[in-house]
Amino acid sequence: MRYVVTVDAHIPGGLPELDPLQRVGAVALIEDGFDSVEAIEGPDGVEVGLLDSIVAVHPGGALLKVVVDAPVLEMAESAVRSIVEELLERSELLADWTIARCEVALHPKLALESLDAADGPDIPPSDPAARKARHGEHPAAGSGEDEYDAEAKAEEVRQRMLASAGELRSFSPVMFGVPDEEENEEAEEGEGGLSVTPEDARLAAGAVVWATDVLVDQLFQDVQTLTEEGTTAAECDGHLWHLEDLPTRYALQYDSLFARRFLVTVVAMTTHFTDGSFQRLNCVAEELALRLLLNEAHVTLETFGLLDDGVSAALEVFANNVYEDLDHEWLYDDSMDGIDESPIGEALRVAPMGFKAWFSPFNRGRYVHPYAADEPETTQGPDPLSGSGP
Repeated sequence: MRYVVTVDAHIPGGLPELDPLQRVGAVALIEDGFDSVEAIEGPDGVEVGLLDSIVAVHPGGALLKVVVDAPVLEMAESAVRSIVEELLERSELLADWTIARCEVALHPKLALESLDAADGPDIPPSDPAARKARHGEHPAAGSGEDEYDAEAKAEEVRQRMLASAGELRSFSPVMFGVPDEEENEEAEEGEGGLSVTPEDARLAAGAVVWATDVLVDQLFQDVQTLTEEGTTAAECDGHLWHLEDLPTRYALQYDSLFARRFLVTVVAMTTHFTDGSFQRLNCVAEELALRLLLNEAHVTLETFGLLDDGVSAALEVFANNVYEDLDHEWLYDDSMDGIDESPIGEALRVAPMGFKAWFSPFNRGRYVHPYAADEPETTQGPDPLSGSGP
């Protein structure tokens, strides 16, 4: 069975954050290590196949997504932890890094879909948070534990989101609607109050970080599905996580190459979110990627019963602050097809939104990852997911 294992590796505490040159070096060291491995020996000598990997290094460490073929989830996690520890130990520059997390992420939609199909006397509880908890936890052998505390699980997720909020380095609480000192004083003097509290903003930021992990994992699976079937999203028989959520008018264009380009775009965009370098969205593909990311954040929060009015408002303010406009929403309205090429679109200064323009920078001041920006029919760079670089 194929599993996507998320590994969160941190630099030693007390050391300064990695500068851009050090981050490039860390990426090269880790990727070279993965390129030299085809399989990992798991527990009891069982071989675990290494299928794909992607590395995103930020100032505080690295986030790795490792796709493996393993008999069971626990073996996948154990094997990946083992190989990452070995890769870190091999390098003098990375030897002191620590692994804070190594796990297969539980995707809310997968949990709900599989549990919806359950039947019989052991059918899970109807409450979404309780069902997800039951699906994701593994009781100790012989414990006889069949009940799950949904409130405790929701609180655990809440605390994890709050703890990870700081990873979204490019955005201050103000970007989520928390007033600065001057605005706060004006609000206290007026009739209104704070619509978004600092804790609401932290939970929303943590949900975006959480959703980043899930979105990348699921797009990995979309790439695999389209690659195996050799088809497009419109013709695919298998399950797709997110490509079906893109504008349907172009579904025949969403093949495996597009999926890889879109995945690289998501990784590049969210890396800028977390390394503190984000300035603005660069292309239509990033606008659509942010839409999927925010949808995933909402799904996760709602699944655990954490999406209250304050957090919802924080996410809405965040979206309004990051998006320069909402022209990309017209891609979901067939009646607006071609507006960017019409006199009205010209008058409104609507950027090109046709499929061929999705990975083109809005202007010379914007940057799109070279792999995504290359035109498929002309220049094809090395596939970053195959491990076969120059």
